[in-house]
Amino acid sequence: MRIGVLTGGGDVPGLNAAIRAVARRAFQFGWEVVGVKNGWQGMVEGLYEEMTPKSVSGILHVGGTMLGTSRTNPLKDPKKMEKVFENFKAMRLDALVAIGGDDTLGVAAALTEKGLPAVGVPKTMDNDVAETDYCIGFDTAVTTVADALDKLHTTATAHHRVIVVEVMGRDAGWVAVVGGLAGGADYILAPEAAVSMDELCAHLTKRRDMGKNFAILVVSEGAKVTDLPEEGEDLGEKDAFGHVRLDRRSMGERVAKEIERRIGFEARTVVLGHLQRGGSPTVFDRVLATRLGVFAVDLIRDGRFGHMAALKGNKIVAVDLKTAMSRNKVVDLELYQMAKVFF
Repeated sequence: MRIGVLTGGGDVPGLNAAIRAVARRAFQFGWEVVGVKNGWQGMVEGLYEEMTPKSVSGILHVGGTMLGTSRTNPLKDPKKMEKVFENFKAMRLDALVAIGGDDTLGVAAALTEKGLPAVGVPKTMDNDVAETDYCIGFDTAVTTVADALDKLHTTATAHHRVIVVEVMGRDAGWVAVVGGLAGGADYILAPEAAVSMDELCAHLTKRRDMGKNFAILVVSEGAKVTDLPEEGEDLGEKDAFGHVRLDRRSMGERVAKEIERRIGFEARTVVLGHLQRGGSPTVFDRVLATRLGVFAVDLIRDGRFGHMAALKGNKIVAVDLKTAMSRNKVVDLELYQMAKVFF
């Protein structure tokens, strides 16, 4: 058996741990392993390297991905899809492990239906892949957010300011809600729960009247604020999967400016950006990535193509890849309402 492994989409800590797990399990079975470079781009262009036990030595704790990544979408071009199948044969592969989020795994699901023997491993700091409780990279991201909030509390209190912390999260606010809850945020703005500036400013005014002359706000980049003035933002061109760069919305900065304009509360903005997907993975992400990677190879051994390794409770199970790609997993509003207890 000869299998390939690729990582696509945004990088997160824990990818190397997953690659290592896939390779080590495959080597245990006496299989050959090919590392496909730069996600689906590598399958389109035939970019790969032969992997050995030495290739995956010493990478468990290292962030990023040793294989590189891209946001290449072969589904947009029939010729690129053909190249994927051609290069699958040229690499002499029997199966493929795709590690990624909705976009990368969506490609895997579509190609599997066309005959490509593939399995998936969920990775995204947004934690929005359905049918799994956690995705690789999420725990490290929210740990970074909570650590940042811990540090920002001291300067917020010293200067009597509102500090607006912008975090990643396009359609799902898992990073904002869980990171904000863990870091003691005084208000959280997430895509799942639209709020108004009137509501937010009333909350901050109430805090100030109670003698709390500072606040930490966590704002998801995809947050919905109903009465925030538009600034004619240019979000630029969409990527291969139809996404715009939400960092160009400058949600944190716009919210901070409006707070100052409306209630005169001095406000500052901190955009955590790519810090959330950098550095060494947490213990949880290392173990999760390892378990998912091993299970993915077991799926190949059992011929269960078109499935994804997933965490359900404390068990790693197989779920249908097409079903997992049929929707985004958004934050349960019960969790958001519970977080509001601490606002």
